Amino acid sequence: MRCFKGLCSQWIWGWALLEIVAAASFTPLLPPSYPLAVRSPYLSSWLPGNQAANLPSSSPQFWYGNNLTWSVIARVDGQAYSLFGVPDSLEGIQAATVTGGNYTSTHSIFTLTAGSKSFTLDFLSPVSPTNLVRQSLPFSYLTVSVNGGSRNESVQIYSDIDSSWTGRPDSAAWEFSKINTTSVFQLNPVGEAIFSENAQEQALWGETVYATRASHGDTLSSASGPLSAIRSQFIAKGSLADTHANWTSDGVVAFTHELGTVAGDTSVTFAIGHVREQAINYLGNAQTAYYRAIYPNTTSAVSHFLDDYVEAADEATKMDTLIQKGGESSYGTNYSDILALSLRQIYGGMELTIPDDTLDTQDARAFIKEISSDGNINTVDVIYASFPIFYALSPDYIRLLLRPIFEYMDNKNYTEDYAVHDIGTHYPNATGHNPKGEIMPVEESGNILIMAYAYELATNKTDISSTYSSLLTKSAQYLEAHGKYPEAQLSLNDALGKIANQTNLAMKAASGLASYGQMTSQANYTNAGKSLADALYNGRLGTDPNGTYFTIQYGSNSWFLVYNHYADVLFSLDLFPEEAYNATTAFYPTVRKPAGVALDADINWGQTNWQGFVAATVTGEARDMFIADMHAYIANGLNGVPFSDRYWVKSNTAGTAGEFFSFRARPALGSHYALMALQGANQWSLAI
Repeated sequence: MRCFKGLCSQWIWGWALLEIVAAASFTPLLPPSYPLAVRSPYLSSWLPGNQAANLPSSSPQFWYGNNLTWSVIARVDGQAYSLFGVPDSLEGIQAATVTGGNYTSTHSIFTLTAGSKSFTLDFLSPVSPTNLVRQSLPFSYLTVSVNGGSRNESVQIYSDIDSSWTGRPDSAAWEFSKINTTSVFQLNPVGEAIFSENAQEQALWGETVYATRASHGDTLSSASGPLSAIRSQFIAKGSLADTHANWTSDGVVAFTHELGTVAGDTSVTFAIGHVREQAINYLGNAQTAYYRAIYPNTTSAVSHFLDDYVEAADEATKMDTLIQKGGESSYGTNYSDILALSLRQIYGGMELTIPDDTLDTQDARAFIKEISSDGNINTVDVIYASFPIFYALSPDYIRLLLRPIFEYMDNKNYTEDYAVHDIGTHYPNATGHNPKGEIMPVEESGNILIMAYAYELATNKTDISSTYSSLLTKSAQYLEAHGKYPEAQLSLNDALGKIANQTNLAMKAASGLASYGQMTSQANYTNAGKSLADALYNGRLGTDPNGTYFTIQYGSNSWFLVYNHYADVLFSLDLFPEEAYNATTAFYPTVRKPAGVALDADINWGQTNWQGFVAATVTGEARDMFIADMHAYIANGLNGVPFSDRYWVKSNTAGTAGEFFSFRARPALGSHYALMALQGANQWSLAI
């Protein structure tokens, strides 16, 4: 285990526990949760890390935490073995032995032995930032491979799912179809409610898709019906009867691949997905997924997805290599571990769309869900929390995500002089900001300007500043008038409440003004940003009297984890002097709590997304500390949820140091890439 100056000592007991529970080998670490099929807010399935050693009997979960049915069973020479997702015992079945697990930026891979054979389960969720068709396809791959060894024994592979993947698991319907060689099950909630969710935030409309096809020398059969009957049929015979009964509450849809006598290596691939033809309610007009311009129906889309496996897997290997090498060269293997675990969660919280009526790919947009906090759609500060990954890998996503926001602010229904917080209270309804909802005038105005400049700097395009010049000017003018002494208002960390004269907000204003000045070649705004930054540090407006640390607000003695000068570092704006960065580098290690640095002096929790920003603005021992703490947090064995960006850094009555706090699966992890972004923009396009 990689440590920083003994900072891992508090996790030794956690690792000892893991060694007792899991004899298998998990690399590069055993994460809080493995991404399995993570492609959209509604196709988001995970395996808690603490269940990986018991994979044959473990159930995957939707990001919310509710169990999903998804099983894999293999027969070897007539003996059935559960490989994945079989929590209930059935006569004639044994549990395979888990030998290991591994994750990369796009894969979660598990190895098992069953009889004389070795099996690999490879869950691949492609991340294809510049191929909008591939990225917009709402499907994920499961490939089951078998190493036959030297013994010629018959092998069959079975897999099923049920209506737990739909928004109404107790009231669903399904149907089976075949297109050429592709067999497809489609599961639908009965009485669907378009643009609505259930209590676990699963979609109440659309369809869950499970598909596969026979390969050379492979006989495919299928069936639907009661779970115990269908699985028992496979256990006894190694095949299914190709009978498709109507949905029942205890039912599954299932496929079996009969591989015959296996000596050597062979594999089969399944596709799982969630399709909503009307995906987003955008200001009263339906948006649909980008891919539908080419593949307008579900069966053609999933058939193409299976056709595309080889190229998608090849691209995934290139992405894995880029993230591994980029992380290592930016900081080291601890950092690449963090980046790899973050990637699918970020891109899996978004959807790429086009208008449902025109299917015009020149009219594309992107929508992001504020998963697990309040469900807002296209929250500006959530996009800001992730903009470093877009800057580094896919800068056009900044434009695609900001476009709906600018279009809404250009609407006569939005009349404020500052940037909006979100364009809808709850995903997928981008129907406008609720006037009674959150507002963050300085925060969001600064964010809009910084991200617009990041896009134009990374792409050498000026379409944002030319198309939305009046909106950008309004935000800059607001910051000029209100940025130095912000009124009592919320900041990105809204849990802190409304506070006047927030140092971090003023820092955001300085960065936003300077970014706008550079983007539009207006020196007066650049100078205004520099003047504000000078007052904050050299004038001691936002620091303690000695300039040792930045305060939470002017005149306070309480320190705050400042991250809003990241734009200064990324864009080389020359706002804050080197002395300011040296001060924070020296200060933060002195206030570290048992599991990391808190957001401010008076609380016991920290957030990895803000720590990621800060790690890119400090150097030496402080940078080592932040990366070591983030790595220790995901490796400590205390958590079983998709990567939570908020966690306890000190034990208290509400939680233990190192435990997650509240959030899970949010796409706001892109700031983990802040260090990698310092290596340059658009790195993915340069790598492929």
